[in-house]
Amino acid sequence: MQRYVIDNNKNTNVEDFQMRDMLLSKLKKRFTTYGYKQVRTSTFESYDMYSNIIGTVNKDEMIKVIDTSGKVLVLRPDVTIPLNRMTTLNGLTPDNQRLFYILDVFRQSHAEADEKESTQAGIECFGDNSAEVDSEVIMMAIHTFQDLGFSNFKLEIGHAGFFKELIQQANLNEHELESLQALIQSKNLVDIEPFLSQLNIDEDVRVAIQSIPMLYGNPENVIDQAKSIIRNDSMKEILQNLIDVYEILQAYGAENSVVFNLGLINNMNYYSGIIFQGFVDNIGKPVLMGGRYDNLGKQFNQPSPAVGFAFEVDLLIHAIQQQELAQPQSPVVDVIIHYNESKQQEALRSAYVLRDNGLQVLTYLNNKSATQIRSSYIAEFNESQNKLISRKIEKNFSNPEELLALLQKEEN
Repeated sequence: MQRYVIDNNKNTNVEDFQMRDMLLSKLKKRFTTYGYKQVRTSTFESYDMYSNIIGTVNKDEMIKVIDTSGKVLVLRPDVTIPLNRMTTLNGLTPDNQRLFYILDVFRQSHAEADEKESTQAGIECFGDNSAEVDSEVIMMAIHTFQDLGFSNFKLEIGHAGFFKELIQQANLNEHELESLQALIQSKNLVDIEPFLSQLNIDEDVRVAIQSIPMLYGNPENVIDQAKSIIRNDSMKEILQNLIDVYEILQAYGAENSVVFNLGLINNMNYYSGIIFQGFVDNIGKPVLMGGRYDNLGKQFNQPSPAVGFAFEVDLLIHAIQQQELAQPQSPVVDVIIHYNESKQQEALRSAYVLRDNGLQVLTYLNNKSATQIRSSYIAEFNESQNKLISRKIEKNFSNPEELLALLQKEEN
């Protein structure tokens, strides 16, 4: 049965929720087709768990509460960390353990003071650190964008290790590193050169670091450019990992959906391998972020390879509304039943039978239905006859079973 149609009218809050529900259903369906099982974590977590993990959530952005025993808790600021703890500490990390979640996360920042809660839909794959798994995870993200109807989207793919290897040869202090990261992330080519010139680093290292922001675009071109700044075997292995992932994405036929960005250095202390983020038209920030974080399990004394990503659901909904990809109109039901008092028992019995077969049914005595309610069919129960009406048909029926048979015939 058709439930929603494209419409340009402004959504009510109820309709916004229905659109959100449809979006989440699509995400769940796609994650499931790749073999992932849904899980959840607690809304309240121990503050110590997050404060003791290096390179993850900014502690100042956590929303803290104190329970009756005086223990400091935080509203869940991240899903990956508790999921990683749950799987590693409970010994639940066989090869290819595949989990997905749709959960709210809570953070506060000065930049977005009013935005303390958001919904993330993400996946985590534990126990395998192969290029095949990395490329499959990226392909699942691409597949999901396609499911949602986005025709113009891109996944930027980088590698946390490439920049780390160069930085190790520069011997920068913490302040210098933070400043350099900010320049690279903003692709500030004007200021990078004078900034590097004032540092005491080898000329070839300076030239290599200076070229990082320009290593963006067509993967084959970026690979060729990156080969010219390889300085050791580790960097050669990292580049080969990127090449392997890209070749598998080509086998999927997904090469037109990706670009390489070796200047993608977000959360360097967290990610250990492939990193990526997804963009759609007219949204100025990533709607998806992910990557490989093989070192996180070590902080729970249980090393385990892991890779994952998370969609920002609220940004996805904003993009869908902006591009008019799936706007529901006023509520649509399958059948509206009108009946007179003399036909009440028969009408309500019919409503039960239809609902029992999965149809959405509204019933109204003496035709007192709200005019804004739309339906695919109207069933009228009058003293003289019972009638099923739609834009295409007008047929009589005598009992609930015959009414159900008519509806099923029309939909087949």
